[in-house]
This record gives sequence, C-alpha cells and structure tokens, in this order.
Amino acid sequence: MAEAPHLFDEPAAAQPDPVAGLIRDLIQQLGEDPSREGLLRTPGRVADSMRFLLSGYDVDVDEVINGAVFAEPYDEMVVVKDIEVYSLCEHHLLPFYGKAHIAYLPRGHILGLSKIPRVVDVFARRLQVQERLTTQIADALHAALHPHGVAVVIEAAHLCMMMRGVQKQASAAVTSALTGAFQNDEKCRSEFLSLIGRTSFPVR
Repeated sequence: MAEAPHLFDEPAAAQPDPVAGLIRDLIQQLGEDPSREGLLRTPGRVADSMRFLLSGYDVDVDEVINGAVFAEPYDEMVVVKDIEVYSLCEHHLLPFYGKAHIAYLPRGHILGLSKIPRVVDVFARRLQVQERLTTQIADALHAALHPHGVAVVIEAAHLCMMMRGVQKQASAAVTSALTGAFQNDEKCRSEFLSLIGRTSFPVR
C-alpha cells in the first residue's frame, strides 16, 4: 500500500511546457530578450493560444455530429451563411479569416443547425490551406447526411498576402466545393448563389 503524502510535503514541481520553451527560444533567436518584463509571460500565452487555434486535431467530426442527424421529410435547400472562419495558413503560420456559406439538399435527414458551424471549426482549427478546408467541410457533411448534394463557399483574407509577400490588403480568396446535385444541376447552383448573395462560383 502506498504511503499517504505528508501534510507538509512540497507539491510536485510543474513540468515545463515544451511549446512555451520553443517560443522562448524563437523570441531570442529573432533578436529579442525573452526575459524582459513585457515578454516574460509571452511564451506561455502563445503556447496556450496555439493549442486553442489548433484544437481541431483533437476533435472527431463524427463525435461533433453524433446525435444531431434527424429523420425529416424536408426536401428543400438548407443554407447557413456568413459563418465566421478563423484558421492558420500552414505555409507561414499566419491567420486567414472570413466567412463560409454552406448548403445541402436533404435526402430524408437534416442536421441540427448549430452543428454546421461546429464542423467548420473542427477543420478550421488546424494548419490549413483554404482549398483543403473547403473540401473537408463539404466531404464531412456529405458523409454524415448522404444528401442530394452539398455546397460550400469560403471567402477569406490571408495575412500572409496582406502583411508580407505581395502586401495586397484588399485581396480576398474565394473557394468552393460542390457535391451531388450542386455539381450537376444548374438550377441548384443558381439558387444557392442567389441565397448567399453571389453571382458566380470561383473560376476553376
């Protein structure tokens, strides 16, 4: 039987955060002094921030959707638009942000509306490129609902283009992913575009 800890025993020392240690080294390598007052707690803050921004790796999209798919004989288009998107570009670790517009045509089942933004967050909170993010959202919803089709459009501004590189602050990237009827039926595509206030899909 293990001996109970003595009342006055010192608590075990907390293990150093390896991510914070890497951030501290980075700050130093970039020519700053991580021991100065304003930067003392920065490594820990950045480590916590990165863990939150990349928390999608620890989330299973099936668990997010689980229990929120309902049998329903609704057969008209369901659209959730202007979903805020925040992600990190995998090329420069700089943010890109914007809005996602998502639609699906039910085939006997609907998804709880709050789950659609949650699916977006599962994939947005990973190191990403906008093109992959768009496709992952569409594929996940199609696999969960087996609808007649899914459409996803993301419009986003990329700080890697705005703050560095070409430095074009007014630029935005638009990507789309279509499955089923949205690929094959011009009427479906036109209705979706009208509902989200666009006149065309990105040129492929």
